[in-house]
Amino acid sequence: RLMEPGGGSVQAGGSMRLTCEFSGHRPNRAKWTCMGWFRQAPGKSREGISFIDLDGPRYGDSVKGRFAVSRDDTKNLLTLQMNNLKSEDTATYYCASREPEGYCYGWYFKGDDKDFVHWGQGTPVSVSP
Repeated sequence: RLMEPGGGSVQAGGSMRLTCEFSGHRPNRAKWTCMGWFRQAPGKSREGISFIDLDGPRYGDSVKGRFAVSRDDTKNLLTLQMNNLKSEDTATYYCASREPEGYCYGWYFKGDDKDFVHWGQGTPVSVSP
């Protein structure tokens, strides 16, 4: 189960942090699971933007250098720090966790989300010029 408080509006160049609280993993097993963030802008298909597993964080080209993903498995938190936001970052953002346990793969950045079974409810982010 994933829950995402946060989101909102910000001006271009600003920052925002999204958090996702996850639960339901077996004790000490969450770290073995790829988790990450997708987003979907109006009229566009879903895009994978950032993922994290035991090998570390990975980013899509559209957010690389501006966004940072982290996780605290002791607190069951997944975080996305978004800096230097642009109007094209306006979208609904979803946290997600794959099942079964496993690493993150490159095709996730193309929006291939079939490995992800657990989803947050989505949080809207609006970036004004």
